[in-house]
Amino acid sequence: MISELNQNPEQQARDKIDAMLQQAGWHVQSKNNIDFSVGVGVAIREYQTSVGPADYVLFVNQKPLGLIEAKKEDEGHRLTVVEEQSKEYATADLKFFKNTEGLKYIYESTGVVTRFTDYTDPKPRGRNVFSFHKPETLLEWSKRDKSLRGRFADYPVLDETNLRPAQIIAINNLEKSFKGNRPKALIQMATGAGKTFTAATFIYRLLKFAKAKRSCF
Repeated sequence: MISELNQNPEQQARDKIDAMLQQAGWHVQSKNNIDFSVGVGVAIREYQTSVGPADYVLFVNQKPLGLIEAKKEDEGHRLTVVEEQSKEYATADLKFFKNTEGLKYIYESTGVVTRFTDYTDPKPRGRNVFSFHKPETLLEWSKRDKSLRGRFADYPVLDETNLRPAQIIAINNLEKSFKGNRPKALIQMATGAGKTFTAATFIYRLLKFAKAKRSCF
């Protein structure tokens, strides 16, 4: 076995990515030894596309849904730069598969730093993640008409019954921020203004109308 000290930086990064994929439930395979029968999620290295081999193409139930662009660890600061390269692979034709809609779930990773872009979002943009998503997660997402951020546009008008003016302003402005693809927002309210009820109200609306799965309060 070749020690990590003797491996080149590219191979070290791929070894870390392989381990991360396996921890997330993916079966990592070579392009020359493909076996889709091993499980739901199969990550194939160096899968051929019309613009060259992609580092990893992610198949769920034998359907290509995503890909990973691997980079050396010292290129972690450049992952935002290679997003266009990843997008080029995502929209390319795949060997043996029609790719009319493009791959939707795209990662750039060094095995230490990983970025993720969901191209089903209304305004796709990359964000850092701690790990790769499970195959079952991508499968569930692929069956939905819209992503979480896409569903922010489906909010009905707020029922203002029993809400104070400050609470109404806070909730409406938060949801306006969500709809404008600005997911980070600060609500600042005075003591006794009803912050807990405000939080309970917008969390309820996140769960009911945006179909969010979890919330930390």
